[in-house]
Amino acid sequence: MFLTISTRGDAAHPATDLGYLLHKHPGKAQKFSTSHGAAHVFYPEADDQRCTAALLLEIDTLALVRRSKGKGRGGAPDAALAQYVNDRPYAASSLLAVALSGVFSSALRGVCTARPERAATPLPLRIEVPALPARGGPELVRRLFEPLGWSVGAEPVPLDTEFPAWGDSRYVRLVLESERLTLAEALRHLYVLLPVLDDAKHYWVSSDEVDKLLRAGAGWLPGHPEQKLITSRYLSRRWSLTRQAMERLELVRLAEADDSEVEAIDNAVAEETEAEEKPTPLAVQRREAILAALHSHGAARVLDLGCGQGELVRELLKDVRFTEIVGLDVSVRALTIASRRLKLDRMGERQASRVQLVQGSLAYTDNRLKGYDAAVLSEVIEHLDLPRLPALEYAVFGHARPRTVLVTTPNVEYNVRWETLPAGHVRHGDHRFEWTREEFRAWAATVASRHGYDVEFRPVGPEDPEVGPPTQMAVFTLTTEKEAKAA
Repeated sequence: MFLTISTRGDAAHPATDLGYLLHKHPGKAQKFSTSHGAAHVFYPEADDQRCTAALLLEIDTLALVRRSKGKGRGGAPDAALAQYVNDRPYAASSLLAVALSGVFSSALRGVCTARPERAATPLPLRIEVPALPARGGPELVRRLFEPLGWSVGAEPVPLDTEFPAWGDSRYVRLVLESERLTLAEALRHLYVLLPVLDDAKHYWVSSDEVDKLLRAGAGWLPGHPEQKLITSRYLSRRWSLTRQAMERLELVRLAEADDSEVEAIDNAVAEETEAEEKPTPLAVQRREAILAALHSHGAARVLDLGCGQGELVRELLKDVRFTEIVGLDVSVRALTIASRRLKLDRMGERQASRVQLVQGSLAYTDNRLKGYDAAVLSEVIEHLDLPRLPALEYAVFGHARPRTVLVTTPNVEYNVRWETLPAGHVRHGDHRFEWTREEFRAWAATVASRHGYDVEFRPVGPEDPEVGPPTQMAVFTLTTEKEAKAA
């Protein structure tokens, strides 16, 4: 995936000022990590008369596919080959737009402390994109860019040069030229219109995308003749978001026509006197769900298995109904941090007698874990390699056998709702797997049947009607009859 930005200059205003505007030195080749690969910035030419900056984006296609099970932009679940053989590594798309905003973030905002006058001045610009998907063809490319002051070259790329009868592909070689635009304006045009022409995004589109569109479209989108098409495609044709964006764009247009501020136009409803409530973080919702389940089962002596840095242990200590709390983790460093955060060295004697932090591995049986009312494995199982999961299963359910076991784990189906999570990625780099609701239920049912537990499932976090909750929780309860036989 490739894009070049060129400009001309002279001795008084050298073209190499482009390096200041982009905040990237022309004498260096630089590499930047992105959530979906590596971005390289280099300068094929750089002198007073002409300077060209190139952005090369290397897509990690395996990372996009890994654990995605065919979901997302790669085809249907059974189209296995399409996950690997597609245009993502080569054709400009939302992946390139995201890289532009990340690598050239200051330039996109028009910020340049070294050359502020150049940042605010139109430049002779030439932008080339060798392979641009254009759903709508060269004509749509011209309809989108020409009203913004660009001279547009959109040459169709043939399907195969050896077989001209096959016709043209949906890709064009894009060349944009202008002497009327600043670099920041040019970058904002690309940021919005590249994914619009591709008519696809590699991540789930949420309400935050409306704000991004309006920021990048400030000064040009409200009056664009293709405003509706741009808005609809940029927001992945989600009609509720499109309507919201169009309403806000209309307010901007009215304010400009009346030479007033948007706030002065949008004053039909008085401002709320109270600040809007911020959504509760998922980690907090997860701890609240765990505490509620422990209360409903009357647990007093609780194991936090895989306690990490002690967040749940701290919440348990706040409730006097939990008389004995044991936090276990394989990491000595995590336990040291937990001890420091809990202030165990300064804790009163009575409070300190309720809590204990111990080092141990859930891959082995441990007699210290026997005899407790409940055990919690919160976001633990997904950090184990699948072949090691049976060892944990036996150590907890077969050997320790607490009356209640709570297990929470991410619901991989919900990952499409995370805007910042590229397709095919899990939520944390250390996750060995993430399960669908069906996969988690099948595993939990097998464990319950094998070790004499009943199991029920509860959602944690907002439950989406299509993909379920972000976190799934299984509540295992030891059956009296089976436990009597085991004794």
